[in-house]
Amino acid sequence: MKAIIYDRPGEASVLRLVDREIPEPGAGEVRIKVIVSGVNPTDWKTRSGVLGGEPDPIERVPNQDGAGIVDAVGPGVDGVAVGDRVWVMLAAHERPTSGTAQEYTVVPAERVFPLPAGADFDLGASIGVPAVTAHRALTVAEGGPTRLQPGALDGTVVLVAGGAGAVGHAAIQLAGWAGATVITTVSSPAKAAYATAAGAHHVVNYTDADAASQIRGIAPEGVNLVVEVAIGRNAELDLQVLRPRGTISIYANDGNAPFTVDVRRNMGLNTRYQFVLLYTVGWENITAAAEDINAAITDGALSVGEATGLPLHHFTLEQAAEAHRAVEDGVPGKVLIQVAAEPAS
Repeated sequence: MKAIIYDRPGEASVLRLVDREIPEPGAGEVRIKVIVSGVNPTDWKTRSGVLGGEPDPIERVPNQDGAGIVDAVGPGVDGVAVGDRVWVMLAAHERPTSGTAQEYTVVPAERVFPLPAGADFDLGASIGVPAVTAHRALTVAEGGPTRLQPGALDGTVVLVAGGAGAVGHAAIQLAGWAGATVITTVSSPAKAAYATAAGAHHVVNYTDADAASQIRGIAPEGVNLVVEVAIGRNAELDLQVLRPRGTISIYANDGNAPFTVDVRRNMGLNTRYQFVLLYTVGWENITAAAEDINAAITDGALSVGEATGLPLHHFTLEQAAEAHRAVEDGVPGKVLIQVAAEPAS
């Protein structure tokens, strides 16, 4: 089978196409014929070594997310059958050769989720890390819901920083589906159009000098929850618009601006800061999120593509390095690698 591998950290040029043996699933494992592989920032950051530490000099297959068809199951696997359409996430976590940038991958059954009827493989490959991150960020507030469904966030005002990104896009859609009033911040009219298409009720340009006043005009009592992509840059704005006992869910620090905590102001607000990283969040939380995400998809509330504010950029498996560069360069939308042709329906 064809696979993309690398055996040392570095620029995207370290990725190369090779032939490998098709792996066999062991106990509790599932083999998936990958149709589409999703590329996320965590994938290029892992490949480049920017996340820290020198990885062992062993062969690795990149990309955590993907979608495809179950090709084989190992002993002891229940609830997953050959022929099932599925999506997979964290495929390569602690499994160096199980990334989705290959024609077949073997992963533990707990990392595999059914792809709802009517959802295509592009959507399946787009929802893993971004949508589960968004779900976690939306369900960590004190007294708030731990699961999402229609009505779960009624009466809640959610501020999504960076609403044109993949996590921001999912957060807008999931929060709106759950009943929240959704405000998002962006940096340009083009990104504002994407966030509006995703379903944001209000869009504010965070570079405006009066951005905080604009948000307070929409939510005079302040926002309940912030889904934060750039805490160093946005910390001051967040505190200006957060209501007392509000929560700031931090899943990234785009731009790497320093982040310091003003103790007195945060004590006055009784602020809750919650950091979000899927690698250590626990599989019980990921499974719950996947169930809610599938429910939102079934309800038609979670989708991708130009019409809903997340343009898709397709590459072939041979173009994996170009796909990684596109994400690293911050291309708006979602980058996907078409690993195999979609089967005839």
